[in-house]
Amino acid sequence: MISYQNSLQILNKGRIKVKNENILTNKSLNRICSSNIYSKFNYPAGNNAAFDGYAINSNDTKKLNRQKSKAFKIIGSVSAGNKPLKKRINKFEAVEIMTGGIIPKGFNTIIPIESINFYPNKKSRKFIIIDKKIKKNEHVRFAGSDYKKNELVIKKNTIILPNHILALKTLGIKFVKVKKKINILFFSTGNEISNKELIPNWKVRNSNSHYIQNLNQSFLFNFKNGGILRDNHQNIFKLKIKKILNSKTDIIITSGAVSAGKFDYIPRVVKTFKLSNFFKSVAIRPGKPILFAKISGKQKAIFGLPGNPMSSSACFRFFVFPYIAKVLGLQGERPIRAILKNNFIKKKNFTRFAKSRFTTTKNGKIEVEILKGQESFRIKSFVKSNTWSLLPSGKSKFKKGDVVDCFFPNHPNQSLI
Repeated sequence: MISYQNSLQILNKGRIKVKNENILTNKSLNRICSSNIYSKFNYPAGNNAAFDGYAINSNDTKKLNRQKSKAFKIIGSVSAGNKPLKKRINKFEAVEIMTGGIIPKGFNTIIPIESINFYPNKKSRKFIIIDKKIKKNEHVRFAGSDYKKNELVIKKNTIILPNHILALKTLGIKFVKVKKKINILFFSTGNEISNKELIPNWKVRNSNSHYIQNLNQSFLFNFKNGGILRDNHQNIFKLKIKKILNSKTDIIITSGAVSAGKFDYIPRVVKTFKLSNFFKSVAIRPGKPILFAKISGKQKAIFGLPGNPMSSSACFRFFVFPYIAKVLGLQGERPIRAILKNNFIKKKNFTRFAKSRFTTTKNGKIEVEILKGQESFRIKSFVKSNTWSLLPSGKSKFKKGDVVDCFFPNHPNQSLI
């Protein structure tokens, strides 16, 4: 049995490689960009109005005051989306302009509509009256003031989120290069597993596969359910691995049959293949029997997760996802640090993943409660939880007021980096 930290080192050494692909920007949600993305254009593309109002040349107002006002002739109107106005601009002229309208050459400032006095009146708008000096560049949005052409928009190895897609589409970026999604093939194991709703009390409903399948959008993989391997399917599993070695599947995940029982054949079958990296059993709770293997000479990996629901969930979150993240080039997650609300005791030499719940205080402190019902078969506490507390080895007693690391159970902490 090895430590959790040692297991992460083996996972890192046993990384498989995945290729890149070009996809449409609007299909890139939750994908990992595999190269830096730069703006193709200035944004805004041209100097435009930040408010509805009238554009003038500020130089024409230098000598104006209440005793010496001036009527500026209105020579046209510019709306957002219209072609720029191309007229020769004379002194003491103005143009009506809407928010987003391109400011015609010869004008350099905007007077908001609320500040305008019209002549002869509001219904007959032929002139605007100005009786003070107007500063240059008032209410102007300059070309390239947000993004300049060739400026970095998204760094390599970033998860593309909806706000990124908004920027990419705004900047006219149609295609992005991303890492291909990892293909996972999942097998449940055991004679006790059933896909039926009504079962006798010696059977167990198949839930682990559904939980992991529904993490696929958050944790960046394609999921295929391989079905249930029964207690006498040792040879069938071996044949399936052989077939998978020449398929598009990247990672095989099994749930159950990894401990030391009579029918726990997953480790025995996996060891019949030539492996470059391997571990079996880690000093963790829940999930101690977990297995990992990298097939030698192939870009294929195998995870054997324990069968108990919480063991399977915790091992996916703290072994499979970090592995996927490394393969795709993501930076390591940054934990949320929270103040513990209650005492908790664990085995000193074990890392503990504890079902927990975040709350915040009135003064903005983040607190976390480790919930009752930490046994690996209990799902009620998992339903009530909104985080996993990670309690490292080397310490057995955690006291109220201690600061602990926390990780979201159903999506990565990646956005916090």
